[in-house]
Amino acid sequence: MLSRFRRIPGAVRVVLAASASTWLAACATSAPLDKAAASTQQATSPASASSAKPTYGSFGVDTAGMDPSVAPGDDFNRYVNGTWLQKTEIPADRSSFGTFTVLAEEASRRTRELIEEATRAGAPAGGEVRKLGDLFASFMDEAAIETRGLAPLQPELQRINAIANRKELAATLGDTLRADIDALNTGDLTTSRLFGLWVTQDLNDPSRYIAYLFQGGLGMPDRSYYLSEDAKLTEVRQKYQQHIVAMLRLAGLSDADARARGIFELERKIAQAHWTQVDTQDITKTNNPWPRDQFAQRAPGLDWDAYFGAADLGKQRDFGVWQPSAIMGIAKLAGSEPLPVWKDYLIFHALDRAAPFLSKAFVDESFEFYGRVLSGAQQQRARWERGVDFTSQAMGEAIGKLYVAKYFPPETQAEAERMVRNIIAALGQHIDALTWMTPETKARAKEKLSTLQVGIGYPAKWRDYSGLEIIRGDAYGNADRASRFEYRRNLNKLGQPVDRSEWFMVPQLVNALNSPQQNSIIFPAAILQPPYFDPNADPAVNYGGIGAVIGHEIVHSFDDTGAQFDAKGKLANWWTKEDAAKFKAAGEALAAQFNAYRALPDLSVNGELTLGENIADVAGVSIAYDAYKRSLGGKAAPVLDGFTGDQRFFLGFSQVWRNKYREQLLRRLLLTNEHAPSQFRVATVRNIDAWYQAFDVKPGQGLYLAPEKRVRVW
Repeated sequence: MLSRFRRIPGAVRVVLAASASTWLAACATSAPLDKAAASTQQATSPASASSAKPTYGSFGVDTAGMDPSVAPGDDFNRYVNGTWLQKTEIPADRSSFGTFTVLAEEASRRTRELIEEATRAGAPAGGEVRKLGDLFASFMDEAAIETRGLAPLQPELQRINAIANRKELAATLGDTLRADIDALNTGDLTTSRLFGLWVTQDLNDPSRYIAYLFQGGLGMPDRSYYLSEDAKLTEVRQKYQQHIVAMLRLAGLSDADARARGIFELERKIAQAHWTQVDTQDITKTNNPWPRDQFAQRAPGLDWDAYFGAADLGKQRDFGVWQPSAIMGIAKLAGSEPLPVWKDYLIFHALDRAAPFLSKAFVDESFEFYGRVLSGAQQQRARWERGVDFTSQAMGEAIGKLYVAKYFPPETQAEAERMVRNIIAALGQHIDALTWMTPETKARAKEKLSTLQVGIGYPAKWRDYSGLEIIRGDAYGNADRASRFEYRRNLNKLGQPVDRSEWFMVPQLVNALNSPQQNSIIFPAAILQPPYFDPNADPAVNYGGIGAVIGHEIVHSFDDTGAQFDAKGKLANWWTKEDAAKFKAAGEALAAQFNAYRALPDLSVNGELTLGENIADVAGVSIAYDAYKRSLGGKAAPVLDGFTGDQRFFLGFSQVWRNKYREQLLRRLLLTNEHAPSQFRVATVRNIDAWYQAFDVKPGQGLYLAPEKRVRVW
């Protein structure tokens, strides 16, 4: 993706394609929304510094945002975006602000109008449009929510309080399981529930679906937040414990301080069992089939019969286990830690997940930790924005139908499809020209490229929401039913033929993705707008903007993870030993390059964690540039406002990555996210020969790399 959707436990989510989706999503600052009911959160803000909103000039570049006093070869990001960076303040309700945010705000505004217009038209009861209106209206009815108080959650709290033994504990834990993970499409790898579930095609047999089980159970973003001795993270730990206390007190529970200590200590032990982010994304370690009848032997401590029975997975004969030692460690804790502590843990997380749909006191407390402490936001986003996000997450494709009909003309789709074909052809030429790759591996790579599926704008078939019950005035109940509806939708895949046309994003999302199992790329309608794409803009800028995004997503089929899947989406080695070694060496060189980037005084980019995205950026820009040159048909590009075509291409690439972060968010993303901060993604150009020629970059300048040091992957 441009930025993967990596949800922060306790935060509504946003990000950019798969590539992109979590630098944006991670910038969300609201209380925790349940992922299964809210998996496509857009980061929006009504206070988004209108003075900093760019005006794209005659050829599609915001030249007013540039800083010509900076030499392009010293700091290309500052050269292209420097004035914008100087003048732009992050709005109080945001943790970051940039190009994606502006587009997401516009998509959110459009979505609200679509919902309100449709409901004003008198939609029939029980239909999708009526459900959308009732869902949004229920979330917006704060008076009714305040009146009901904690009552909507009481049945769940009573079930937890009634737990009397380990079997009932396991059943209660199983009942909380949701389809809230997507490791390879949206990159969503976290859940505050004890375990996460991902129903997807089998890594070893693409013809069938399998259920993968993931580590979970943490309220903070990553194991490092519990275990690191870093002073900043130690402070966050203290505030998280205060947050647990506050939530328990809001629920009227006695002895909140002692119970909070027990809850935190249990989570700390869970964190000790967790895998690191790097290991979790290493597909060679995560492909672990487990027969159902061996769970009790391999992971003792949890009553797996009770767990899977309550999760409606009792008849499933086999599973995939993504992080085996973590599953084993967590299961052991289910059998060893005191039952009262587990009950307190379940109560706290039930409160935490429900907070966005409860009274203002719960909403505000949740924001104080997840929005302010973890992300740095100073105030909450407007209620209507959070309502749009939730509605879009619960019934995303129902809104998508309305969005596409109004905002996505056929000519935009046709032009985007033409660009995709051109860029795919450019990658094919790159493969043919590789001097280090053997003919055998080249043939397999070309085979995979030839079978790449492309989705532009919206899916070929829409999801059916007829089975989702929405009750006007029941905000929490609607959220819970939407979560269970999505869970049931995923369980229903098991035993059925694999649908290789399924979309994993909604049209109104500003993002894009690559699915290595489908061998497909998806570009939602909302990303096909300026500055990424404008049918009336200069082709150089379009290829530098959406073209580089397209190239990025295509290359994900051939990055450090995608390259391990064959043309049919099977995890299989199709490389010769010699070619694999050379590819690995290029990746190691790129990882070392990014390891040298220091984003905070005490924290650098993790080149290994971000490697797949960095490969996609480097190769994506390279093939988009070649596709742009091909599009000229041998003719010279005109000079516009003093900029050559090549210069405009690289300006178009850089301006889409302009962004500012609050320190809290930046630290969290550096620790947990597979995307480098935007300023370092812009620096990708230092590996492209054409950039040096376009801007006369010389030895001694800050970004200069000798030709032999420039990383060329594809």
